[in-house]
Amino acid sequence: MDPGHPECPERLSTVLGHLRQCGILDEVDVYESTLARRSELARVHAESYLDALDRAVPESGLVHVTLDTAMGPRSLDAAKAVAGAAVDGVKMVLKEREQRVFCAVRPPGHHAEESAAMGFCFLNGIAVAAMAALDDDRVDRVAVLDFDVHHGNGTVAAFMDNPSVLVCSSFQHPHYPYRYFDVDRGNIVNTPLPAGTRGVDFRKAVEHAWLPALDDFKPQLILVSAGFDGHADDPLGDFLLTEDDFAWVTGLIADAANRHAEGRIVSVLEGGYDLEALARSVAVHLTVLGSRSSKT
Repeated sequence: MDPGHPECPERLSTVLGHLRQCGILDEVDVYESTLARRSELARVHAESYLDALDRAVPESGLVHVTLDTAMGPRSLDAAKAVAGAAVDGVKMVLKEREQRVFCAVRPPGHHAEESAAMGFCFLNGIAVAAMAALDDDRVDRVAVLDFDVHHGNGTVAAFMDNPSVLVCSSFQHPHYPYRYFDVDRGNIVNTPLPAGTRGVDFRKAVEHAWLPALDDFKPQLILVSAGFDGHADDPLGDFLLTEDDFAWVTGLIADAANRHAEGRIVSVLEGGYDLEALARSVAVHLTVLGSRSSKT
């Protein structure tokens, strides 16, 4: 992105540095992602859109695909690696190579729609991963849980007519991206919350809206759009959440996975733009995912 933009390379370097300092990286297996294949991307995105992205890649410098989303020479490969990491994670957990996977990736993806980039997002990695999971004969039901401060409009749009995928999204409202927040479908659980929402109200709303839906749907795999820009220190949202709230929602997700999905979770980083708050939040997310594992 442009110099000084919050969606910057330092997001990942700060997260990984903190995880290394905390010793978390020593306790997990670390993998490099592959690039998602065109056929995998085309299950979510229109071929004409994928062609347009390919044509837009600059040889140098930046081009703005939209007013808020810029592309450099390697941006599209990075977005394909995000989707590839999520698909790789799905394959790992379904093959029982791992039970929990966290994808430390950028750029985010949950705003990308079938034929539209927006909100720093080019390709919707979490949606691509959900479609890959449904390709497995053992999986008929996938849940996508999104606690980013911004609504996961692209994911809702991708699955609002697909009852095999439950999408639960909590978000600040009214707030960007102002799309698909009022979709009325049995498999879509939108949880809008006002600016200034504190942890106690976030927890009540998520528990009230998500738990009954998850227990009724009984997902065989849970995917997470893990956005930490609801943190009180984040510059792009107006929630007042803390690391304790992210630990709580991670525990709720892990417990649901243990009940319904043999503990299987693939979590993909979305937003989070205060570097230190992001790093601390990712650390507690990983810690709870490990501590609530159903493996002995």
